[in-house]
Amino acid sequence: MLADASFRERVSLAREVVSFDVTLTPTGSGFTLVNDQIQPTAGLPSFAKKFAGETTKAIQREEWSSHSSGTLTIETPGKPTSMKGTITLDGSGAGTVERVDLEIKAKVPLIGGKLESLMADQVREGMDIEHQVGQAWLRGER
Repeated sequence: MLADASFRERVSLAREVVSFDVTLTPTGSGFTLVNDQIQPTAGLPSFAKKFAGETTKAIQREEWSSHSSGTLTIETPGKPTSMKGTITLDGSGAGTVERVDLEIKAKVPLIGGKLESLMADQVREGMDIEHQVGQAWLRGER
């Protein structure tokens, strides 16, 4: 499912991004995903909206070296932020647990910590939506 461009596009639609371009390329026993998105900033606190603007570009890149582990980076071109980490999948009973460990940095004086916290919330929200879409996908709702 995670290596299916149609699934990734469905997640982008559910997240209500302004635009997206999903590229998925098989690599050995894994794959590379690049999801170049323009995301809305409606609903963000004013301090963050001043920083981000009306929309913000985010490039999600996943490099899966196998069927169960990979790296994740999320770039925000032109912004002094970075997000990078790992993704692992672990079979658990009848299901699979996806674990994402992500280091989030915002190099902005005074509000960097607030931005990092907000970015973490946004990533969690996106992962919750991906989980919901994934549950529907696995039920055959495509």
